[in-house]
Amino acid sequence: MERVSKDFPLRGRAGVLNVLHEISLDIEQGELVVLLGPSGCGKSTLLNIIAGFMPPSAGRILHDGIPVSKPDRRRTVVFQDYALFPWMTVQKNVEFGLKAQGVEAAERARLARDFLALVKLTGFEDRYPYEISGGMKQRAAIARALAPDPDILLMDEPFGALDAQTRVLLQEELARVVAAAKRTVLFVTHSIRKQRFLPIALWS
Repeated sequence: MERVSKDFPLRGRAGVLNVLHEISLDIEQGELVVLLGPSGCGKSTLLNIIAGFMPPSAGRILHDGIPVSKPDRRRTVVFQDYALFPWMTVQKNVEFGLKAQGVEAAERARLARDFLALVKLTGFEDRYPYEISGGMKQRAAIARALAPDPDILLMDEPFGALDAQTRVLLQEELARVVAAAKRTVLFVTHSIRKQRFLPIALWS
């Protein structure tokens, strides 16, 4: 991130709202970094810029030295609300990105099973999202994000909708999964308690 700023126009009046101001940060391959800050401070906005969902007003994002201008399968996102397709089984949800890449059916199924095993969902492949708990849905969402083999996993308040006990357990699980999958992770949260990661504050 090189001096990244983001402004939004004010509705009904002149001027802009400056949400991000000259944010610079280098993240090395394999690091797990937390963006920690209160609601409304610009964490999710920065994550969306990194993902390529929106452009910065100034500055730029570089991925392996190449400017980010649009979404890319090398950067996948895990959202707070799981974003699983309710009409697909857990297995088919994990296969979705692989199918879009043109991976053959047998290989898609094998990879999906491997990643579901990684997040400890073996035996739940044929369940639908409404048949599993919130914590299990988030595990499935993590497996789906990892399956396309991204360089970077972007996580936007992924445990915010969970109860405190499940949240702590999944934080521990995430650290294990990320270490096993050897991925770079940028994790956004407003929760300062029970963090087991390296926090980078967005405000002073």
